[in-house]
Amino acid sequence: MALSLLGCSNAYAQDVPPPPEISAVPIPDGQIDRALGQLDVLAAEIMRRSGIPGMAVAVVRDGRTVYAKGFGIRKAGTREPVDADTVFQIASLSKPITATVVARQIQAGTVAWDTPVAKHLPWFRLKEPWVTSHVTIGDLLSHRSGLPDHAGDELEDLGFDRRQVLERLRFLPLAPFRVSYAYTNFGFTAAAEAVAVASGKDWATLCEEALFKPLGMTSTSTRFADFEARSNRAFGHIKVGEGFEAKYQRRPDAQAPAGGVSSSVNDLARWLAMITDGGAIGGRVFLEKKALLPAMSPQAFSGQPSTFTARPGFYGYGFNVGVTPAGRVSFSHSGAFAMGAGTNFVILPSAGIGIVVLTNAAPTGAAEALTAQFIDLVQFGKIERDWYAGYHAVVAPTNAPTGSLVGKPRPASPTPAADLAAYEGTYMNDYFGPAQIVRGNGGLVLKLGPKGMAFSLRHWHGNAFTFEPSSENATDGSISLATFTTAANERFRDLTIEYLDGEGLGAFRRK
Repeated sequence: MALSLLGCSNAYAQDVPPPPEISAVPIPDGQIDRALGQLDVLAAEIMRRSGIPGMAVAVVRDGRTVYAKGFGIRKAGTREPVDADTVFQIASLSKPITATVVARQIQAGTVAWDTPVAKHLPWFRLKEPWVTSHVTIGDLLSHRSGLPDHAGDELEDLGFDRRQVLERLRFLPLAPFRVSYAYTNFGFTAAAEAVAVASGKDWATLCEEALFKPLGMTSTSTRFADFEARSNRAFGHIKVGEGFEAKYQRRPDAQAPAGGVSSSVNDLARWLAMITDGGAIGGRVFLEKKALLPAMSPQAFSGQPSTFTARPGFYGYGFNVGVTPAGRVSFSHSGAFAMGAGTNFVILPSAGIGIVVLTNAAPTGAAEALTAQFIDLVQFGKIERDWYAGYHAVVAPTNAPTGSLVGKPRPASPTPAADLAAYEGTYMNDYFGPAQIVRGNGGLVLKLGPKGMAFSLRHWHGNAFTFEPSSENATDGSISLATFTTAANERFRDLTIEYLDGEGLGAFRRK
């Protein structure tokens, strides 16, 4: 007779963990203290190698903050130092914060992880009606709805607000429901909006009442206006030449639940301590296990093993869930704005340890490298590899310009364009809305989005023109083709915009 022992934890004494909870590598006495003692030097070295302007770091141990420091400056060209109270934009580290707020509403009985989103957002639709009626809060928080990777992000770049983006998700193709994983900011945001509506509050107010105020996170908000008003805030930087410049400001209100939280490491340490302690604060239950544990349990494959010896990656509801080489369960998440933010946290619940790192620069791998070095020291007493080199290579594509013509010379003898008047007009697209082609700046101008964002077109070859988008998802140096086709009576009928054609939706038809 077959017998499974995986659920038989009651057969073990209270002070002896059952087999599924035993780590392969024990942590000797004093090893965590030694790891903490090396953080100053490690942080300084990461700052030197990456060249980033500023960083803040906090560590919690057994439910309390044991390390919180700032390094560098808030803004290049100034002397204002980063400290543990400096407020950063934390980008996608917002997602586990959002999941915690949702868990509080689940504990209150307002919603459940399996509540259909349509119950509270009857206007929200996806391409397939069956999926629309069945997709749940949990499906969207675990990125298993079938929406394509980063669905809706280009709409935000063009100035569409939250409701406008969410309403347009219905035009996007869907992968198989609940068996596909694709990371989506606006799918995640839709789930949070459903929870907010169910709670009878806007999302920002719900976060304040359910999490920030109870934990004493007085410098934390999901509103960009609150971040902008902070006197002690870090400015986002991008790499320009050999240094970093505070050139752009990311305004992520449209996707606030997925990427719009701003906070300090002192504030995040309060949240981290509660999570690390299984939902407790000072021995008092703040989040019940039945509400919190599903968020921190595998709900979707985020990384399929590529070899027989590789460990898989999992995503919970807003948390990355994994197993370290030491056999310890870990929870983590990174955040990145190409306009100037790189963040990461890691928790080892079996060791009672959590670390968070915030930086004010486009992702370089600095945040992930520092947390990985510290976690290595906690588990093994030594750093296992050059984590900065590894992570820097992984995140480099995030900062790379996009477009098939990047790095290519302009044609020496291009085929002439038609008369410019033949291209003028309004071209329609269900997903992106109208694209207007007008005369201006001595040539043609493309206008996109609800506010008419303008791009000057430059002739490339024949009926193809180029423009240079610059946004969170198209970094400086990006080049997009705008190609006109199908001439009819000296007028062109179709326009394809390469920058918007990632899902095959970049074709516009003349009105």
